[in-house]
Amino acid sequence: MTIKLLAICGSTRVQSYNRKLLDIAASEARRAGAQVEIIDLKALALPFFDEDLEAREGIVPPAMQLKQKMLEADGFIIASPEYNGSFSAVLKNAIDWASRQAEGEPVLACFANKWVSLLSASPGSLGGLRGLLQLRTVLAGLGCIVLPRQIGLPKAHEAFDDEGQLISQKRHQAVGKLATELVKFCQSHMEDHA
Repeated sequence: MTIKLLAICGSTRVQSYNRKLLDIAASEARRAGAQVEIIDLKALALPFFDEDLEAREGIVPPAMQLKQKMLEADGFIIASPEYNGSFSAVLKNAIDWASRQAEGEPVLACFANKWVSLLSASPGSLGGLRGLLQLRTVLAGLGCIVLPRQIGLPKAHEAFDDEGQLISQKRHQAVGKLATELVKFCQSHMEDHA
C-alpha cells in the first residue's frame, strides 16, 4: 500500500526558503515511495478562524477541503518559518480550522496518530528551531506523533542555488534522511495495523 503524505508550508512568500526546503523533502519522500501532495495555504485562502463565522456558516469549504486531505494522509511534512520565536500565523490558522470537529467526525480526527516531520529555514543562525519547538508542542497536543529528528536550516538566504536546490550536499542528504524516515515510520505503522 502506498504511503500518502501531505506537505504543508507555513510561508506564503513566493520565493520562500521554507517552500524550497519543503519541495526537496517532498521529492525525497517520493523517491522513498510515498505519494506526496503539497498544500499551498495561500491558494487555499482560509479566512481567519472566527467562532462567530463558524456558527453562521459551519466549517468553511476551504477548511473542509484541508481536513479531508489531512484525513486521507498517513503523515505530514511541515516546513514553517520562525516569526518572533514561534511558527507562522497562516499555519496556526490552518491548524485551528482543521481542529474543528465536523458532524459525525471523531474529535481531532485529522491529527490523531499522524506521523509528522518538521523543517524550518531561516536567515538567522538557529534555522528557525525556536518556532519548531512551539509547533511540535501544538501538534503533539492534538494527537500527532512528531518525529524527534527535525531540520533547522540556518543562513537560508545563502543555502540554495538558483534552481532552489541546497548547495550543501550534506544538508540535502539530511533532508532526504528525514523524509525517508517519515515514510518508513508510516509504512511500519500501516503494517502493524494491517
